[in-house]
Amino acid sequence: MATSIITTEDLASFKKELLGEIKVLLQEQGKFSSKKYLKSTDVMKMLKISPGTLQNLRVNGTLPYSKIGGLIFYEADKIAAVLEENKVEF
Repeated sequence: MATSIITTEDLASFKKELLGEIKVLLQEQGKFSSKKYLKSTDVMKMLKISPGTLQNLRVNGTLPYSKIGGLIFYEADKIAAVLEENKVEF
């Protein structure tokens, strides 16, 4: 069995390469996690609300939505805007 010697330069090179690959993976993950349109389940998780509360927000016009067939979609940007508009500061 052959042995090889690893130098500190080898480790530094490996560290740079590994960090570069991790950075690329994190950037790619960020692209996929920021959806433009969200389903009802995503919105309920994000806002920590029940299905009934989400329906009330739709019915009273607080949250704009689009309905395609039986699916309801919400724009992530619009939800953020509604949260910002209704922000209460003391």
